[in-house]
Amino acid sequence: MGQLTITTFMTLDGVMQAPGGRDEDHEGDFEHGGWQSPVSDPASFERMLEEFGSWDAYLLGRRTYEIFAGYWPHQEDGPFTRIVNGLPRYVASRTLQEADWAGTTILSGDIVEQVAETKGRHERIGLWGSANLAQTLLRHELVDRLDLWVYPLLLGAGKRLFAEGTVPAAFRRTALEAYDRGAIHAVYEYAGTPAYSDMAPDV
Repeated sequence: MGQLTITTFMTLDGVMQAPGGRDEDHEGDFEHGGWQSPVSDPASFERMLEEFGSWDAYLLGRRTYEIFAGYWPHQEDGPFTRIVNGLPRYVASRTLQEADWAGTTILSGDIVEQVAETKGRHERIGLWGSANLAQTLLRHELVDRLDLWVYPLLLGAGKRLFAEGTVPAAFRRTALEAYDRGAIHAVYEYAGTPAYSDMAPDV
């Protein structure tokens, strides 16, 4: 079975909503769209391209798919545009009936079962954004890796990756990088369930 990675851009207080543009996603009266670019730099962008270029497919929830489909097919050619438009993409949705964006497959019905089957067809699958879908996959232990980009901002409101309902899980850090404008890139691999003990002083 292939590896499924959740890739998320998030603030220090865990907000992941609308990093890419002012009008990307106003759901919940969110007013802070476009927060990522001012705290990004060329080195972090190159590292992102390296990560995304290692995927052979990616997965989206319905809302994130609608945002992507309304934007990326209409952008000028470039390395990131080629990745987003060229890779096979899967959309998990109970309401979407058809997709006009070439290369899109809709997963409906039992999402957990279909994502598991999709992992069997690809070596490396990335999940972009899609907080609700991420929570579902975490609950069913379908997530193998967390690829987290954390930025030096507090927004106080917005969608969060690790919101109420997150299930206990343990991860081990496999990479950590810091960038000039304050971003931290941390990679974690799934390691089962948490261990518990007391923080007793040394004797």
